[in-house]
Amino acid sequence: MSIRTFLLPDLGEGLTEADLVTWLVKVGDTVVIDQPIAEVETAKSMVEVPSPYAGTVHQLHGAAGETMDVGKPLISVEDGVAAPAAAAAPATEGALTYREEERAGVVEPEEEAGSGNVLIGYGTPGGLGNKTRTRRPRNAATAVSTAPAAASAGVPAPLVISPIVRRMARENGIDVASLRGSGIGGLIVRSDVEAAISGGASAPVAAPLAPVAVPAPVAAPAAAAPIAVTGDQDARSGLGIAARTPMKGVRKTIAAAMSRSRSEIPEATVWVDVDATALLELRASMKASNPETTPGLLALIARFTLAGLAKYPELNTRIQPAADGGEEILSFNGVNLGFAAQTDRGLMVPSIQNADKLSARGIDAELKRLTAVARSGKATPQELTSGTFTLNNYGVFGVDGSAAIINYPEAAILGVGRIIDRAWVVDGELAVRKVTELTLTFDHRVCDGGTAGGFLRFVADAIENPMSVLADL
Repeated sequence: MSIRTFLLPDLGEGLTEADLVTWLVKVGDTVVIDQPIAEVETAKSMVEVPSPYAGTVHQLHGAAGETMDVGKPLISVEDGVAAPAAAAAPATEGALTYREEERAGVVEPEEEAGSGNVLIGYGTPGGLGNKTRTRRPRNAATAVSTAPAAASAGVPAPLVISPIVRRMARENGIDVASLRGSGIGGLIVRSDVEAAISGGASAPVAAPLAPVAVPAPVAAPAAAAPIAVTGDQDARSGLGIAARTPMKGVRKTIAAAMSRSRSEIPEATVWVDVDATALLELRASMKASNPETTPGLLALIARFTLAGLAKYPELNTRIQPAADGGEEILSFNGVNLGFAAQTDRGLMVPSIQNADKLSARGIDAELKRLTAVARSGKATPQELTSGTFTLNNYGVFGVDGSAAIINYPEAAILGVGRIIDRAWVVDGELAVRKVTELTLTFDHRVCDGGTAGGFLRFVADAIENPMSVLADL
């Protein structure tokens, strides 16, 4: 009889900890491989962690509400089945990164085999944490035996994480245990299976045990309530303390990103009032003839924004360290347009990939899709961290303007205020018009006020005379 301990894996882009929300099993329960055992919250999403072992729950390492360190014991299972260990080794040249495996799961959504779960951020660089954050070793599923050596001895399981890879091997009659992985720490990736299918040689390994499925984001519940405190007094103000709310999870990540933006980016802001009457009239006429396919106002403004970025590409850049030890401005062939989405877990900024290649209708569809996945907690790291320019519609909160904070490490953010009736001079006479305010906050290192003002004026003119711009898109 052996007891195997599952260590908490890295659940997203080098994060070093996760908050244990609730246990889904208790000591004495029988679990099977891939059965969800706990819900944990990282700085990116809420996830269910599946068991890599089958057997009886021997010990739960931690209580609900506790912050767990990556690489520390999560659960011990008696008579469990060993799961693959994600070794902390650098990626070898030519090996696929995990993000490519993650994308493989996205292009084949019909995948049903196993749990279908995918580990977020495995082997990916960077993140939104503090610059001083260090990575912990990623022993995602190291088996720790508390029984005698003879009882716990066994053969290692094949390192297969992606359900797509497992299915490809199964459908082509390939025994993954016969493959030697070319990925990080011996991870078996798609190219290994493809090579075996085409008749390529592969080094044999030990007989397999069941593969581990690793967690994907799940729907996020409402934010945890503050911890109630009674009989406590604040020494500074002399007031009683009503509650203490830990700064952790998504809120901690947002705070770190905003602090880094304000401390590292010398930002400047320009703004302008815009007569949006013509745009509203245009959309109303479009909706009258095609109510189901008419894009929303934000999608139309996004289309104007992308046209502006094509004319003023300096705002679609990023400053990063250069190879010579200095800094460089990185420009892009395309735009990943981020937009702010308010969720129960805080402000998320998913991005529309290659938005410059989409029509207003295509942008509208992506806005709706990404808003839904962000609010459900299912947005991927790629969707949340790959933006190159951000559009923020804070008018939905009933405000006219905002001194926005740039979404680090981008170079600019465009904000749109509420649209209200205001007195406006038209052809020398006062009239009531639909007016909004546009605000552009930009990194003064990448451009000067002329560029920023030119871009903002372009978008404003497009809103005031939408047909003149739409004719060229």
